Amino acid sequence: MTPDDGERIDEIRALEELVCAAQSRQARLAAEFDRSQRAIQAERGTPPAQQGRGIAEQVALARRESPHRGQRHLGLAKVLDTEMACTAFAFASGEITEWRAMTIARETACLSLEDRRTVDRAIAGDPEALAGYSDRVLLGELRKLVCRLDPAWVAERRRRAEAERCVTVRPAPDTMAYLTVLLPVAQAVAAYAALKTAADSATAAGDPRGRGQVMADTLVARVTGAPVDELGRPVVPVAINLVMSDQALVAGAHDSAHLDGHGPIPAGLARELVADTLDAGTRTWLRRLYASPTTGELVAMDSSARLFRGGLRAVVQLRDQFCRTPWCNAPIRHGDHAVAVADGGRTCAAGGQGLCESCNYAKEATDWRARPRPGPGHTIETVTPTGHSYPSAAPPLLRPRIGAYRQVADGVWTLVA
Repeated sequence: MTPDDGERIDEIRALEELVCAAQSRQARLAAEFDRSQRAIQAERGTPPAQQGRGIAEQVALARRESPHRGQRHLGLAKVLDTEMACTAFAFASGEITEWRAMTIARETACLSLEDRRTVDRAIAGDPEALAGYSDRVLLGELRKLVCRLDPAWVAERRRRAEAERCVTVRPAPDTMAYLTVLLPVAQAVAAYAALKTAADSATAAGDPRGRGQVMADTLVARVTGAPVDELGRPVVPVAINLVMSDQALVAGAHDSAHLDGHGPIPAGLARELVADTLDAGTRTWLRRLYASPTTGELVAMDSSARLFRGGLRAVVQLRDQFCRTPWCNAPIRHGDHAVAVADGGRTCAAGGQGLCESCNYAKEATDWRARPRPGPGHTIETVTPTGHSYPSAAPPLLRPRIGAYRQVADGVWTLVA
């Protein structure tokens, strides 16, 4: 090893500690910002139940992260500021990462203030020792202390967790997707055992598919009730919004398609979905959509409505794909007027945007403003109470965003390759 290599490792460690210290400073600033904004809202007569609305979302925009992560960052900042002095010191000195601090705060959330401070001193009272814990050791120590201090609340927390069971889906590489089910442990084990039994039976009968493939196919077939092909694979009806060009559908073009809720998929896969559905005799609906030939943005469809429902809601949802708040990426729940109807906003695709529930409520806080503005495609500009501006352009459905757009005249944009 050369002397320079030792210096490089030392610098990597120093930079890691600097990153932790910088994130600690972000947390302190977020806590101060929260106190200041709440005081301003109280002075303006904002009802107590609405005070704090929009604060975490501003933190998220500043950090270029989703509102959900902004809420987590702000929650951690407030806890470190008032309840966990030892953890805050270890974080500020660069001994632990933000994730470690978040773990300590999360696992002690159920405790009283006095007990939480007891765990804080026991775990983080020696920052150097804490820095040497692995994630598994840290989590185990936290749970042992919490169970000892408040066993009744641990049981209650488990019951509450069962009420939060849910199913989510998110994209995976190579046009795959992760379907995640959060279940009580007994139900999860039982469901897995049933799928495993089905796979064992299929393998014993000579099924050429692998065990994992059989389990996945069995899950889809049982949940959707879809028919299966000669290989046992389920044929899912295209009761989903699949957007593709006419050339890709009937002329073999390689333009990518868009699967609502997932994102771009290859034209070949899109044609397979349509062909499999037709072969299975499933009813397939064709709706004409119109996209800009220059930007690929969805601009119209052969349906119209007065409110954000039906065809109009569909065009907004297909155009925006996910919540339009920068860095949010949550599913769209609300069709929103960028400019409120009371302020002259229009009920049309150009005047609307798709937002998740949280972002739509945050936008209603005092001094938040949003408006359409000229840009490459459909662009919404959001202005926060501090005066910071965040533009959001609808992603193109069927064309890649190559290069950058440059404004050459008022309202006129060109693509720079």
